[in-house]
Amino acid sequence: MNIDPIAGYLGAEITGIDLSAPIDGETAAALRRLLGQYLVLVLPGQSLDIPSLKRATRVFGDILTVPYVAGSDQDPEVIAVLKEADECDIEVFGGDWHSDFSFLDEPPGGSLLQSVEVPPYGGDTLWSSQTGAYDRLPKDLKAVVDGRLAVHLGAPYGKKHAPPKDMAVSRSIKMHRGDESADRPRLHPIVRTHPESGRKALFVNPTYTVAIYGLPDDESRDVLARLMKHCLRPDFTMRHRWRPGDLCIWDNRMTMHYAINDYDGHRRLMYRTTFAGERPR
Repeated sequence: MNIDPIAGYLGAEITGIDLSAPIDGETAAALRRLLGQYLVLVLPGQSLDIPSLKRATRVFGDILTVPYVAGSDQDPEVIAVLKEADECDIEVFGGDWHSDFSFLDEPPGGSLLQSVEVPPYGGDTLWSSQTGAYDRLPKDLKAVVDGRLAVHLGAPYGKKHAPPKDMAVSRSIKMHRGDESADRPRLHPIVRTHPESGRKALFVNPTYTVAIYGLPDDESRDVLARLMKHCLRPDFTMRHRWRPGDLCIWDNRMTMHYAINDYDGHRRLMYRTTFAGERPR
């Protein structure tokens, strides 16, 4: 393998490996180690079919069938992340900073995203290192959040805080909304520890984190606002411009990501798998 770091806090391009072939134990262990170190791996030119994509996913954990989002016609464990050329001025899947399904009791460990068809420009993906954000957290803010819990809510999929019914959304990705279980608050540590590497990271995000448990409302809002401003500083981010065949793998425990929606009039198709995580600690 050849390893070329992409940004200061996360990201590495990995070449010299073909994941369409069977993956031996030594290669699998190296990939897990590299993901723990770089948090986002970019492997150009893979062009994996669905069986190969699923096999690569199992290197990192059991495949997770995520809730609230329908699987593809080819395989229920694979999401077709599709936006057609005529789907303009709509909200897209992943179109805000988030950590995937952080409101679940056991949020995903991470995901793989294989590009199939990409627009001539736009449609990039951003990631932000939350290990970097924690390491650079101001001391006064660190003193407030260490040992505390945050409240996570699946508002986009629930009833109480569901998005407006007239909001324009993709017809190409079927989302299951109106689920009362998504309205049940879950408590997770604001600072979580990776179960294998032992690294610490902030575990809050603008999409699903709604409050800091045990703080008065006004103080909770102020602390969350400071956290969000800090953890999304450009210093901690990387940006990937997709090419056909690119495969990206990321750690959902230690990062946030954002799908940029700036390619109206062009078709974009990706296949995504997710591997299971554990209850944050």
